[in-house]
Amino acid sequence: MSDKKSEDLSDENLQRLKQQVEAYMLQHKPYVNPKLTLNELAGMLKLPPYLLSKVINEGYDINFFDFINTYRIEEFKRRMEDPHFQHYTLLSIAFEVGFNSKTAFNRSFKKITNQSPSEFFQTVKV
Repeated sequence: MSDKKSEDLSDENLQRLKQQVEAYMLQHKPYVNPKLTLNELAGMLKLPPYLLSKVINEGYDINFFDFINTYRIEEFKRRMEDPHFQHYTLLSIAFEVGFNSKTAFNRSFKKITNQSPSEFFQTVKV
């Protein structure tokens, strides 16, 4: 008798589930909720939490929080390049995209992009 949680995902299923997760993330932007949890996102996707965790860990080689923060950083960068947001502070945009503290934002930004938010901001302004 096999345990569902220990079964390996086939490459085909992994790719299909990754596409499902990516489409949902881009369309619904659940990452802007600063309190988003693995269980909540799994519920939105109608997937068991263990399976979503496995897709993120195996499909992206990162943990849930880094996965969510990657989407937040990409949304932050999009907004920084949008003239509509030119009068917003870096921190206000960070809060709008789902970060709940300046420290968490700065740490995640540096980890994901290898530059600080202000270094990125300078490249956008030029």
